[in-house]
Amino acid sequence: MTAGGVVWRRRGGRLQVQLVHRPRYDDWSWPKGKLEVGESFQGAAIREVGEETGKEIVLGRPLPGLQYLTPDGRVKRVHYWASRRARKGHDTAALTARVPIAPVDRTEVDKAEWLDVAEAAQRLTRTSDHEPLDALVNAEAEGLLGTRALVIARHGRAVPRTAWHGSERDRPLTPLGHGQAAALVPVLAAYGVEHVISSRWERCATTIDPYVRAAGLRPSYSEYLTEAQHERSPSRVAATVRDLLDETTESSVICTHRPVLPTVLDVLTQHASRAVADGLPSLDPFLEPGEVLVAHVADTSSGPRVVATEKVSAPVW
Repeated sequence: MTAGGVVWRRRGGRLQVQLVHRPRYDDWSWPKGKLEVGESFQGAAIREVGEETGKEIVLGRPLPGLQYLTPDGRVKRVHYWASRRARKGHDTAALTARVPIAPVDRTEVDKAEWLDVAEAAQRLTRTSDHEPLDALVNAEAEGLLGTRALVIARHGRAVPRTAWHGSERDRPLTPLGHGQAAALVPVLAAYGVEHVISSRWERCATTIDPYVRAAGLRPSYSEYLTEAQHERSPSRVAATVRDLLDETTESSVICTHRPVLPTVLDVLTQHASRAVADGLPSLDPFLEPGEVLVAHVADTSSGPRVVATEKVSAPVW
């Protein structure tokens, strides 16, 4: 499995993308590479783009992936995201939570160039690499390329209710749950999460704690996101999600519980097109323990719009 990014920027009113040249193959392509053991697709994309361009990026909306045969007959699958350069002063927490990137190996990549999209289309060696580029250009034409992430996280695996004799708010994570919490760190960092809000209950607070510590963030804890308060007033949960959509300009994560998810998903549905809404989880449990839903939000003249979603299960080792 392989992951990478179509890194974009705007210069002089023109959309540009970054290509890399690999001397071993004498080709021009998108920066990408293979997953390492225990690595998520998102973590691999961040690492590989960094190792091939020398710059940190933040993942945006997903782009069409590719599948093709290598010269030795193996099937190669590549996952791509529209990506932007990390910004000093804006992506501080996410960059703090990441491991340092290795220097560019000039025997692997000897050139990295910014090109207008029309020139990039001509420069790309592999015809199939046009597909993610076309999707990027279409998103730009619709005014929906620049996005922020709203990540919905279900807490990690917790001790079963039948095996816990304390209060429900204090029921802790299992060892697997702790592993799931740690595995979320590179995923949240990849999407540039700078704002954390969580249910006050132990299993949610513990799930988000590894990222909070790695990123040096001060989280917000809400009673409204607990199971008990949601049962009393789902409207307050809905208001919390709407506030993050309407008033927050940075990428955020909400950590909550399975019974709360339908209300959260309903708010996302109200801000999405029919095609995107139809792709949201619709069956209980909606998300498995430790799983997240990444909603990519574009801020348009008519308000925030969810333009794409991804369900992510970070690998636990």
